Amino acid sequence: MSLKGKHIGFGLTGSHCTYEEVMPEIEKLVNLGAKVTPFVTHTVQSTNTKFGKSDDWIERIKSITEEPIVNSIVTAEPFGPKTPLDCMVIAPLTGGSTSKFANALTDSPVLMGAKATLRNGNPVVLGISTNDALGLNGVNIMRLMATKNIYFIPFGQDHPFKKPTSLVADMTKIQDTVEAALNGKQYQPVLIERYNQ
Repeated sequence: MSLKGKHIGFGLTGSHCTYEEVMPEIEKLVNLGAKVTPFVTHTVQSTNTKFGKSDDWIERIKSITEEPIVNSIVTAEPFGPKTPLDCMVIAPLTGGSTSKFANALTDSPVLMGAKATLRNGNPVVLGISTNDALGLNGVNIMRLMATKNIYFIPFGQDHPFKKPTSLVADMTKIQDTVEAALNGKQYQPVLIERYNQ
């Protein structure tokens, strides 16, 4: 399926260690002709970590897509009936945002974009990155997996010995998962081996 002309929302939440993997995938969607509107949480906008400064990540997003960054609930609201997205991607999706999304707590621009997309009957694609996926957050992930129009980027354990409850999506599969989701299908296999010794 061609992504040319598709309007894709791309949400980032606070899994800072994953941004380097995600940026080339956003660029790939843009290069395929998609209109990519970035959505960011407050954490993405304001937190500096050993993985980079927030301002630098924001500038990098701006260098990839010309669409304005959606960084508040107010600016996210029009993406309901007024400006519908063909697909909303959230990658990385933290455990905190996973829990909120699964329990209908829409307290960030990213989750507002996802809620609006579901309301319009369009697909939401999730790329999890959470240390408690096989812990307390497991129930939330399964709830989302069983929800209509929600699709998962294939994921696996990133380090089963040091972090036995952690799961991270293979972000290189974003394009494939989006294309499948736009056809109403879950890209397979969704459970993969990610661990490298």
